[in-house]
Amino acid sequence: MAIRVLVADNHEVVRTGLRSILVAAGIDVVGEARNGDETVALSLQLNPDIVLLDVRMPGNDGLNALGRIKLERPNMQLLVLSTYDNPTIIARSLALGASGYLIKTASSDEVVDAVRRTAAGESLWSPDEVRKLGTHATMRLTDDVEVPLTKRESEVLGQLALGLTNKEIAKVLGISYETVKEHVQHILRKVGVSDRTQAAVWAVRKGLV
Repeated sequence: MAIRVLVADNHEVVRTGLRSILVAAGIDVVGEARNGDETVALSLQLNPDIVLLDVRMPGNDGLNALGRIKLERPNMQLLVLSTYDNPTIIARSLALGASGYLIKTASSDEVVDAVRRTAAGESLWSPDEVRKLGTHATMRLTDDVEVPLTKRESEVLGQLALGLTNKEIAKVLGISYETVKEHVQHILRKVGVSDRTQAAVWAVRKGLV
């Protein structure tokens, strides 16, 4: 039986290109989603073998969609295809249960191979990636302890967990770069972690993003 794939990306040209690549390889594209909410709805409605999803999409982003789908369909395979080679985003993908993470510079053959391997139940995370990210994605932080973050710190943490840089967070929240930098340091100290990737994974485990 053909592998059934849902393609989720907010750019039509990307969806069209992926559809063409997959169909040419004998893979059935059962639907297309333009944002996070559509991705969740179509995943539950169509029950594809694999969801191939982008990270940055309107509404609920790809990682939020990934988390919601995994809650409803724990065994569904989700493969992240992203422009961003960002360790925080990659660690969040692993922590949320993605089967793999591809950068959009991947070749057509690499995309098809990744889909086929994922459908066969393989993990695309290499041993090196798991070792590198494992301390972040599988760590057991003090999830049961309430951390007294201020409202602004919670806002900064939410943006940080999406993989935004300090400059990007400053722009989104309308505050200075130095203020963001100070908030990040406070967050790391309060949460009890050593870097922003660990803080992002903690935020995911706490359900804050």
